This record gives sequence, structure tokens and C-alpha cells, in this order.
Amino acid sequence: MTPQGRLWKHSTLADIDGIVSTDELAAMFCVTLVRNPWDRAVSYYHWLRAQDFRHPAVTLAKHLEFEPFIRDDNTVKAFRAWPAEAYMRDAAGVEHCAKYIRIEHLEEDIQPLQSHLGFALNVPFANVSKRARDYRIYYNDSLAEFVGTICEIDVLRFEYRF
Repeated sequence: MTPQGRLWKHSTLADIDGIVSTDELAAMFCVTLVRNPWDRAVSYYHWLRAQDFRHPAVTLAKHLEFEPFIRDDNTVKAFRAWPAEAYMRDAAGVEHCAKYIRIEHLEEDIQPLQSHLGFALNVPFANVSKRARDYRIYYNDSLAEFVGTICEIDVLRFEYRF
């Protein structure tokens, strides 16, 4: 079996086409974590700045301050193209997600998964970046509104607020 896409920590359901059949996927209890879009943007920017591989987004983040990076057409296109649901679509474009778990509401949102599994999960806080914890300090009103607009799908679907 050969996967359709690259298998890594941010793989999509479409990427596993060729490994998991449509029927198998339809029978699965698929879950994913989602993140507040404003926090996600800050995290993405700081993660890119720490990387040393060659990629246009890495170069852009290393050469621009946060606001111009977010307003750059390439960043805007990336955020618009990759709302949470995009990761949960199979190769035919059908969304398969039994539960989206908002990181900011982990205790509440994880309950259906724990019920499905039949046991409680201990989810440690890991992969902490070296940036200010409060994402709001990176924004002015205009930029906060801009991110809310380019991430509108996730903002509306998961009821996020700045």
C-alpha cells in the first residue's frame, strides 16, 4: 500500500488514501485538534522563524515582522486554504470528523472521545514554544480583524473570538 500524500504530523485524511479504504475510513471515529486562529497564526509565525529548512514561508517569516508576514498574500492564501475541516477531508473531498476538539476547551471537547474510548485521557501540555503565551499581545485591532476574516471558516464554525 502506498499513501496518496506525505505522512507526517499534519497529514490530512486525503493523504492516507491508498492505505485506508473508503469503507474503513467511514467506520472510524476520526478526531482532530483545532486551535484559536489568532493563536495559531502567532504559533505558525514563531515556528517558521525557528526553522532552518528551505521553504518560502520560512524565508518570509525570517524576513518580516509579524503583521507584514500575516498580511502577505502567500500567508493569506495558506490560511484560507487550510481551515480545520481541510485536514479532515478524504481524497474525494468528503469530511470525516466525529469530533473537533478545541485546544482551548480541551476538558469539555474531549468528553465524546473519552466516551468512545471508554477511558479518560491524560493529555500533557507539550511542544511549548518560546513566545509570549498570550497571543493577543501580537495584535492591534486591525490585524486581529484581518485574521478573523481570513480564518472566518474556523472562527464561525468553532465560535472563536479574539
